[in-house]
Amino acid sequence: MKLPVQPPIAPMLAQLSRAMPDGEGWLYEPKWDGFRALVFWDGDEMLLQSRDRKPLGRYFPELEASLCEVMPPCTVLDGEIVIAGPDGLDFDALLMRIHPAASRVKMLAAQTPSSFVAFDLLAADSENLMEEPQEVRRQRLEQVLGKPRAPLYLTPMTRDRDEALRWFEAFEGAGLDGVIAKRAAQRYRPDERAMLKIKHQRTAECVVGGFRWYKDAKGTAVGSLLLGLYDSDGVLHHVGHTSSFKQDEKKKLVSVLEPYRDETGEASFGHGRTPGTPSRWTQGKDLSWESLRPELVCEVAYDHLQGDRFRHAATFLRWRPDKPPRECNYDQLQVAVPYALREIFG
Repeated sequence: MKLPVQPPIAPMLAQLSRAMPDGEGWLYEPKWDGFRALVFWDGDEMLLQSRDRKPLGRYFPELEASLCEVMPPCTVLDGEIVIAGPDGLDFDALLMRIHPAASRVKMLAAQTPSSFVAFDLLAADSENLMEEPQEVRRQRLEQVLGKPRAPLYLTPMTRDRDEALRWFEAFEGAGLDGVIAKRAAQRYRPDERAMLKIKHQRTAECVVGGFRWYKDAKGTAVGSLLLGLYDSDGVLHHVGHTSSFKQDEKKKLVSVLEPYRDETGEASFGHGRTPGTPSRWTQGKDLSWESLRPELVCEVAYDHLQGDRFRHAATFLRWRPDKPPRECNYDQLQVAVPYALREIFG
């Protein structure tokens, strides 16, 4: 490609922080809930590159075609592919795009078109900007994009920490899951955790309805606990897992769980959503699990709900022997207040 920087480029990453950084020299942006992507466009050839440096164009053909019309040539952008639905960002719709059938991708592209939110500029015209400070790249990004046209958008940015804190609370209802903090003087560092991500974290009491053995240590170490919540009809559904245990703790869990083993496999998730449902994401993986009577309760921390389950692995906090398992229901989960996505998209 006729560009001053060539693909593939590993994007700059962020490390988790539970506190919003304070002081001079910080730039704050909303944290988008989509697919991280770099866009290379030399005026003749377009490449959408994923976080793991693979082409994404076949899964988002409508975006690739539209960006050619609205994106300045000889430009390399860093940003996020998102799909905006009536209730906010729709991550499930993004996941459905990663499908081997081109006909299905084409159908979904027409039904739920995607957008690209730009938040960094790696190259413009014939200039490599990766060694320029973040604040300079942001200024150039605003100049290059001007008033971008859909499906291309420019992420909001502020130097005001109080405004960033407002975003942290208000934008969540639109599907955003936190704030990104960048040092104004930071150069672009591929594959390095040179930014901060401040994400929402909540807690929930869950029933431990099963477990999986740790890798090749069947019978001697537990790999993860399978978590469940009761719905309004009293049916226990699998909502996620937690595997945040040290090696010695994984071994001790064997004896902790042994009295609750359910050899029938019907005591816990037998009537609701069960763990290990095969999908295109789990092909080739060992999905076997061991059932437990739904008598153990633990408290976990989670950052985001995807529908009625935890998006990522939860973090084990403590056992809750004082909590009746039947009180571990969906009502306890905090739901973000809906927020108009048009405040971001214009």
